Amino acid sequence: MMTPLTPEQQIARLVARRHFLRDCQLGLGGIAAGSLLARDGFAAENPGPTAVNPLAVKPTHFPAKAKNVIFLFMAGGPSQLELFDSKPKLQELDGQVIPPSFVSNKRFAFIKGEAKLLGTKRKFAQHGESGQTVSECLPHLSKIVDDICMLRAVKTDVFNHGPAKFFMNTGSPLFGRPSMGAWLTYGIGSESTDLPGFVVLQSGPRGPRGGAPNWGSGFLPTTYQGVPLRSSGQPILNLSNPEGIDNEAQQRFTSSVAQMNKFRMDATGDPEIATRIASYEMAFRMQASAPELMDLSQETAETMKLYGCEPGKPSFATNCLLARRLIERGVRFVQLYHTDWDHHGNRGTELGVSLDKICQETDQGAAALVQDLKQRGLLEDTIVVWGGEFGRTPQGEPRDFVGRDHHVESFTMWLAGGGTKPGVSIGRTDEIGYYAVEDKVHVHDLHATLLHLLGLDHKKLTFRFQGRDFRLTDVHGEIVEKMIA
Repeated sequence: MMTPLTPEQQIARLVARRHFLRDCQLGLGGIAAGSLLARDGFAAENPGPTAVNPLAVKPTHFPAKAKNVIFLFMAGGPSQLELFDSKPKLQELDGQVIPPSFVSNKRFAFIKGEAKLLGTKRKFAQHGESGQTVSECLPHLSKIVDDICMLRAVKTDVFNHGPAKFFMNTGSPLFGRPSMGAWLTYGIGSESTDLPGFVVLQSGPRGPRGGAPNWGSGFLPTTYQGVPLRSSGQPILNLSNPEGIDNEAQQRFTSSVAQMNKFRMDATGDPEIATRIASYEMAFRMQASAPELMDLSQETAETMKLYGCEPGKPSFATNCLLARRLIERGVRFVQLYHTDWDHHGNRGTELGVSLDKICQETDQGAAALVQDLKQRGLLEDTIVVWGGEFGRTPQGEPRDFVGRDHHVESFTMWLAGGGTKPGVSIGRTDEIGYYAVEDKVHVHDLHATLLHLLGLDHKKLTFRFQGRDFRLTDVHGEIVEKMIA
């Protein structure tokens, strides 16, 4: 026999029910995922009498080389000229005014008028059997160059941080478009049974400019948006039961509300109701799965040392290890954001001590992730992507001459695993590192190729909104065949 509820518990239950009925569309929308509703038959993108789980695994357009993505997003714009792109000519011309032909009719975030070329103080060397060039800033990456595909001439269209992050993540500089992780889970669902299909982890002094729209679902159903996990404390706020509510009581509550929402969904066909059902079912199951995910005591001392993790201390390295654990549990898309790579000299983030610091924070974890995935047999199914929203100019900023401005014409990203070709460099820039002169890869091309590796035709992965079909690559994008193994 159940113990009678106290008056305080009865009031708490009533308040919880009223709160749900009033606020459920927004209150837990942030953890919408619904990966387990296939067994309950509740949620669907186009619900009807025989509704199905919106995150159930769906067939690809053609056989895929990869199943998952881990995107290591270096927010702020890493300087390719300090990390990857060695330019002897730029060193030779250090301090000279850049030829007008390079900058005519070009817009910059901070450079106005005359600007002088800025050489680097960093040393470069070739590494591995592939002879890929990496600077002294990234000693751990230099050990795995034979496993990575280096894109040395990436091109974007947007030179301010917020819109440029949107562009790299959503294919558009406009607020409110679906992110790549949302498009992917919309297209092929997720294999996770008790975690969201799209998870976001953050580290560094602050969040990325632009915030949640970088991992949002835009006009897609909110089931597909990214779910941020906290790296300390509760993985998701408000995931634990309120005081006085045990698991049995909560299960009765969620089951009853799911039935109510199912009746409403059948009557209206509203996909957001499917999201709502999925959110609460997933939240209930994540009360067990999320703490287990975050418990790194299960990892060996050797693994912790490989990543450079310190037990109980949140870091980019810890997030890299969590990314591997998420992939093992079937999560489709994991995105790690680390700030701040915004190397303007006037804020103390010049290309010296501050660059050393952020490289030390990220280099070991990123390299360890590739090594760990490879030794566990996960790299062949997982694409690891490293890069920011844009690069850095060959000229210094006139006001201080110790930092570089935002650069959209050419910058470097790297990928590993998931059918990408290892040990190759694709693309080349001119002698001062300003423009791409060979094998330019536009952001739209990168998106198209990533989707291709995941078995999706970027021209067919569409969603009708406001009278027309939208896609991640807009009306652009070409497959970069040289990237594919």
